[in-house]
Order: sequence, then structure tokens, then C-alpha cells
Amino acid sequence: MKILHTSDWHIGKQLHKYDLSEDLDLFFGWLIDYIESENIDVLLVSGDIFDQANPSQAAYKQYYDLLKTLIHLDCKIILTGGNHDSAAVLNAPAELLKAFDISVIGGATNEIDEMFIEVEKNNEKIVVAAIPFLKDRDIRKSVAGETYATKIEQIKSGLQSYFSDVNTHYKNNYSGEVFFVMGHLYVQGSEISESERDIQIGNQAGVEAYMFEGVPNYVALGHIHKPQVVSREHNIHYCGSPIPLSFSEKKDQKQINVITVENNKIAEVDIVLIPKNRNLVAFEGSLEEVRNKLNNYSETTTLMSLAEIIVTEETESLERRQAFEELINSQPEGNIEIVKSRLNFNSKIRGASDAFAVGTNVADVTPMQMFEKKLELQSGLENTEELKNAFRELLEELKL
Repeated sequence: MKILHTSDWHIGKQLHKYDLSEDLDLFFGWLIDYIESENIDVLLVSGDIFDQANPSQAAYKQYYDLLKTLIHLDCKIILTGGNHDSAAVLNAPAELLKAFDISVIGGATNEIDEMFIEVEKNNEKIVVAAIPFLKDRDIRKSVAGETYATKIEQIKSGLQSYFSDVNTHYKNNYSGEVFFVMGHLYVQGSEISESERDIQIGNQAGVEAYMFEGVPNYVALGHIHKPQVVSREHNIHYCGSPIPLSFSEKKDQKQINVITVENNKIAEVDIVLIPKNRNLVAFEGSLEEVRNKLNNYSETTTLMSLAEIIVTEETESLERRQAFEELINSQPEGNIEIVKSRLNFNSKIRGASDAFAVGTNVADVTPMQMFEKKLELQSGLENTEELKNAFRELLEELKL
């Protein structure tokens, strides 16, 4: 039996207002061809199906167009919700999708056994615990007046207890079967990128790999966009996002993981590289240096390259500001487009209006970054870390 692990599709994602639907269309086309040609039996998608809790109509269409194609393949599909997803949105068509052998677990169910799925194919059998992103209320009870540190420890303890219960249910009901656990969370030690939304208060509640107790044969994780293995036993995997979702991922080689089960055990885990259809590039230097780099850029891919430019000049002047604006508004010729830009001066008068570098679009700044800059501008404030933690909690509650 062959099982394909992918995650973090983020359908509807825009990179600094640039629509990435074409990138996903190319990935989905490649994925369908791969499932068909390699006779994949099970598709696991570990959360963040959509980029927003309330997807656009275009995002819905892209999702259902994909499912419509997948149902014609002899492949069991299991999808779980991530921290970007709305459990209600994913679960709404769940009963209908069951008829097409598609299992959707948008949010934690009342009973753990409702998230266990058995799959039998080619004289092999696996058991999948399809655990979605676990919200605060799923793993602990809040108490009025509790401290930030207490909340963090309770979240860690709650996650450990929850997955311990998952393992216990497996041992009591499926012992001896090949066991897959899906999850959408942050395991400490994994590398993150700037496109990942802080999970459970700034990732400080990340759990250790030993939380899984060595019971699952394979842990198929989502949430971290950089592919990586996070256990000494090499059984806990982030497959990563299928396309770059931020400029911090510009050098990442995207992949899917294909797990082969033979004779009631995992025979191998293959890393399959996803074809790269778009380049994300960054150019830094003086105005003249950046202009030359843009004009000399010649690498071509299926889709237009997207550029981040960071211009640093020695002394602030109106002429340099105007030249910078002309550069980013003119757009270079060829297969490249500027979508993110910033202008810095080594020598300038700082003021309240200079919280961010010239050219920084407010859409490119996270609420947390904005709040931290505000704190920097307020002299004499005490307990700034506590203020930051309180703000993180607000963002978590508002899903921002």
C-alpha cells in the first residue's frame, strides 16, 4: 500500500497581494498525475487546506475542482483542518464527501474514536488517527485570572494528554496494525518560516517529539512549511507546503512524502520533489545595484518570478526616495515582477513616523510586528514582554 503525505495547501493564498492560485493549479495537476501513475492508495492532507477561515468563492472552486478530479482515482482521501481553516467550513460537505471515499475531520470530535479511520487495500491494512488542529478548548479548561506561564504549561500538558489518549485508543482497539497519526501543530526543534501564523501563543507551547510516545509508525504533520524530520527515530515528518508561501521559503525544495507499507510494516519513506514552477528572489544593495540586478535577471520558469527588493542608501534625500518609487512603479522587463520592497537609509532623522522603513506596505506587516514597533516608540514602558504575551493571546482569540 502506498500513502502520500502532503499539507498546508493554503488555497486562496496571496503573496503580498499576488494571487498564487496558478501555482496551486500546477501543483494539483502534478499531484493528480503522480497519484494515478504511481498507484497511490491513500492521500493524507494534514491541515491548512485553505488560507483563510472564510475562503473566497475562487478558493472554494479550486478546492472542489480538485476533489472532483480526485474522486475518479482509486485513492482514499483523508483531510484534516489546520489553524487557518474553519472546522465548520470543512465539515459542511463532510457527509456528502463520504460517498466518494473522502473523509474530512475539520475539528476535534467529541469522541476520539470518530477520528480513527481504517483503510484496507492490496492485502494491507493501516489505521489513521486523523487529528486536526487542536484548539485551546479541546485540550484544557481556562481559569479566570490565570497567568501566561500557567496557560503555556496547561497547553503543553493538554496536548501531551490528548495524544496519549489517542495512543491508548489505538493500543486498546488496533494493536499490531500499522498506525498513522495526522496532526497540525508545532513540534519544538522544527524550523519555521515567516509565513506560518503563530500557533498557541507564539509557538511557545510547542511540544517535544517524545509526546507521541514512540507508538505511531508514522506521524504526518502539518503547520510547518519547511520539509523536515523531527525525531531520532525518523518517524515524525513535516512534508511542508507544496509551494513557497513567503520569501523566507525561496530556497526551500518542496516535496511530498510517499510511505510504502508491506507485510504489515513501513518498508520505506520516499521523498518526492515537487517541480518548481516559480522563483522567489531577493535583491539587496544600493539603488543602482538593485536596478542592475533586476535588469540582468534572466532565469525563467513556467510562472513569472516574484521579487523582493531591499534598497539601502547612505543618506536620506528626496531624490533617492523619488528614484526608489520610480523603480518599484516601473517594474522591470522580462519574467519578473516586484511584489515586496523596502528602502533604508543609514543616516536619517528618526521620528514617530519612521516605525518602519520607507516603502514598507502596511499589508506586509503583521499585527504583532506593528505592536512591537509601537512598544519601541513608547519610552519608559515596563513589563513589555507581558504586554506582548497579552497581545498574542488577543491575536489567538481573534485568529489574526
